[in-house]
Amino acid sequence: MTSPLISLKPDDAAQRLADRRAVLVDIREPDEFARRRARGALSRPLSDLAAKGLGLPDAREVIFSCRSGQRTGANGARLAAACGARAYVLEGGLDAWDAAGLPVDVDTKAPLEMMRQVQIVAGLLVLAGVVLGLVVSPWFFGISAFVGGGLTLAGTTGFCGMARLLVLAPWNRPRTA
Repeated sequence: MTSPLISLKPDDAAQRLADRRAVLVDIREPDEFARRRARGALSRPLSDLAAKGLGLPDAREVIFSCRSGQRTGANGARLAAACGARAYVLEGGLDAWDAAGLPVDVDTKAPLEMMRQVQIVAGLLVLAGVVLGLVVSPWFFGISAFVGGGLTLAGTTGFCGMARLLVLAPWNRPRTA
């Protein structure tokens, strides 16, 4: 199925934004947006679309973006229907925007995206389970099995217990002024 969104190269999108013909909307989750985003982009997470809508300022055109463009393209029909304006997808997403030398705001103090944190912790636990299983006792292979089971559960149900635990970590708590 093809996306109803019109594909725009980063330079073309930047020109439309500079001419104030369009608004750039980033559909990634807040933790992704907080870490790295195109300068001037508005955060409208895809997960909030049904509950909150887009709530966009008046714009004749809307350019949707994600990290690579795939998430936006896959949800093109929903996004086009929700925006009420001429809708585009930023070809290649934020990665292409950055590669084209267009302005990107980066907050290195913001925590890594939750999925990256889950991947790092899961990988370390599996690695530790295998090493300890080989060196100390085969019982430690159970760590790897437990993590594998948890990842399978997360993939099939959408519930990720590790992400729920990581949210409570001190580095993921909101900063106070």
